[in-house]
Amino acid sequence: MDWRKDEPVLVAGAGISGTNGLGLILGQGYTPILYDSNPNVNLQKVYDKLGRRDFEVVLGELPEDVIRRVRFCVMSPGIWLDRPFVKQLKAAGVPLLSEISLAYHFSHGTVGVVTGTNGKTTTTTLIGHIMEAVNPETYTVGNIGRPYSEYVLKTNEKSLTVIEMSSFQLETTDDLVPDFLVVTNIRADHLDRHGTMENYVALKKKLCLKMSPEQFVVFNGDDPWLADIPSLTKARTYRFSSHQELEEGCFLRGRMIVLRMNGQEWEICPTDKIQLLGMHNYENVMTGVVTAAALGAPVDIIRRQVLSFTAVAHRMEYVCTKRGIRYYNDSKATNPDSVVKAMEVVTPPVVLIAGGFDRHADYTEMVESFRGKVRAVVVLGTTAQDIDDCIQRVYPLPVTHVGTLAEAVRAASDLALAGDTVLLSPACASWDMYPNFEIRGEEFKRLAREEKE
Repeated sequence: MDWRKDEPVLVAGAGISGTNGLGLILGQGYTPILYDSNPNVNLQKVYDKLGRRDFEVVLGELPEDVIRRVRFCVMSPGIWLDRPFVKQLKAAGVPLLSEISLAYHFSHGTVGVVTGTNGKTTTTTLIGHIMEAVNPETYTVGNIGRPYSEYVLKTNEKSLTVIEMSSFQLETTDDLVPDFLVVTNIRADHLDRHGTMENYVALKKKLCLKMSPEQFVVFNGDDPWLADIPSLTKARTYRFSSHQELEEGCFLRGRMIVLRMNGQEWEICPTDKIQLLGMHNYENVMTGVVTAAALGAPVDIIRRQVLSFTAVAHRMEYVCTKRGIRYYNDSKATNPDSVVKAMEVVTPPVVLIAGGFDRHADYTEMVESFRGKVRAVVVLGTTAQDIDDCIQRVYPLPVTHVGTLAEAVRAASDLALAGDTVLLSPACASWDMYPNFEIRGEEFKRLAREEKE
């Protein structure tokens, strides 16, 4: 990524990733061009955030002369690579970089990546929580909601950076070779964008291909999609498992989380002492334990930090109780498998709010998990009818269609009885109604708290 400061860099997308990437380039004295295909984008918000406006902006169509001038393009993860302007850039030989690749160019210290389908945010946050007790200069960034480019200039040779990466970010991240890689699990997700499971899985594994024996990979030893990782990488590998004892790694022995490493064994803690619910969260904890141990964290610190760790926002987050009805925000459940996991830990009977942006998912397994737990379902968004059809085919339940989240919370509250749980667990992305799952979750919490006592 060597380029002169007078060679323009195209930054595609005026959202959070693009704006932060733009700020990094400007701050380091390079020459950016901000591009957004939306001719009505609110540039004042960008100017206000950056505190400057001394850069070129192109809106709408991307002119050929701009394509000829730029050294490479920093891509926001929300931009699909089949967009016409992206095809133009590729045809002209302009390299495409993620905001994470851009920030990595300026990074120092140890850099790790957490990816997978589910559990990324919890695992990233837990690794950070453990390692902060060992190294105060620990940063958790990326898809967790903190752009890497906003924090990278704080790093030094002693710092540790843990990056949560989605498959969207991985599409245009090719030069990053992490000191450690964590792959939590693989489930069908984002196939509307990636086309096949094979393409999706390859993205999740791609960073391990260039890793060296001094580096390490942590992966789910129970996931068949990940079984070939040791043969793909030169890095050391560690597994975690909820079903089998491992010679090296982290596993469950009954209700006890056990760590084995370098010929030694430690009991970390029983699962009922963890402030997280469900097997998927025990797996997240095992992932964090083995990663921290491989990074050199003492076992007593790992144990203490695991026991003090609490759930992240928007993932089975308790909101309030009104008229004996409990409200839980699981807005981060953006695929059906996440809802299955929610059903493992939620207290029935449940009135479920589901639906959102259509990513062509299969809801069959999700609806199967409703048996004996869900009383009724309120659906909204572009997937509402698909979810309703699957419910009527697999496990018939009363289904109410609504147009907004406010209507959904009101309908669910009317359907629920004292002792019930109203659960927002959409199984879908938020993009048909909200910019992200965080804003959707905050809206749900506000609406729940406004329900009558």
